[in-house]
Amino acid sequence: MRIEDFLSEFDKAKKRVHVIGTSEAAVIIALDMEGRIFTVLNGEVINKINTDAINGQSTLENYLNPGGDALWPAPEGTTLGYQYSTGSWRVSPAISAARYLVTESTDKSVVIMAEIDLVNNQGLGFPTIFKRSVYIQPGQDVISVSVTESITYIGDRIVTRSECSLAPWSLCQLNCGPGCNVVFPCVDKSHVWSLYENEIGRELIWENNQCRVLTEGTNRFQVGISEKVPYIEFFDPVNGWRVKRESSGVSPYESYIDIRDVQPTIVPDSRGVRYSVYNDNNRFMEIEAVGGCPEIIQKGTEMNVRIITTFAKFKT
Repeated sequence: MRIEDFLSEFDKAKKRVHVIGTSEAAVIIALDMEGRIFTVLNGEVINKINTDAINGQSTLENYLNPGGDALWPAPEGTTLGYQYSTGSWRVSPAISAARYLVTESTDKSVVIMAEIDLVNNQGLGFPTIFKRSVYIQPGQDVISVSVTESITYIGDRIVTRSECSLAPWSLCQLNCGPGCNVVFPCVDKSHVWSLYENEIGRELIWENNQCRVLTEGTNRFQVGISEKVPYIEFFDPVNGWRVKRESSGVSPYESYIDIRDVQPTIVPDSRGVRYSVYNDNNRFMEIEAVGGCPEIIQKGTEMNVRIITTFAKFKT
């Protein structure tokens, strides 16, 4: 979708956006739609778009996935996750109805914030502030988007990892189809594993000291990738897009966590996820990056991760 058509949808829905950059290379931040980030290159919005989410509203019965690039709390499932506090999978209205405010802005950067109260699968509540600090570097047929994702705990109670597992989690959604894949350097197969119960087989190809994940949007699976992998890169040969994600890693007092979408009765796994690749069966996928969680979280503790996503056009 062209940038002008995309912005027109928000204008018709009377929902706020903040734009940094030009009509050729920019990011559009949907302030009234989970603070999602949409990247524009050569006048085209590259991220997945769901116009129903722009014009409608998520409900208990129907979550409208907006697309774009989201900041979510990890983990999703397990006993300490945030998507099963009612017993079944559900995006909390604290996230889906969050209204972000712009706190700082220049022609190439913006900082947005929202107050979001989380409830984990044990029924414990954690008041937080979500913040996304965005900086862009546009070029010829390329744009680099640096986002520092942070979640700050503002509750009075001191909590430990046995009560609260919490990390910033960035999910970049992209349309996909035949030939699409994600590539990253890896020689040790133990650094890649399935995050669902189904085994990953033909979707993984190991060659030339790399792992290639086939993401054609026809079957649902998700792979976790360990901290040993430095980056992941998505290739769309039909549209000629390549999207590379690199995260800053974690601080010495933090560690990666289990982010799996599993039932709330399942105890978190010891394997921590730095990156993840999610392939849906509705012609879209996600390249994800996750921050770390400390052993003790107290008032003012900020969990953050810096993620650089480079969008580029290449000849097919």
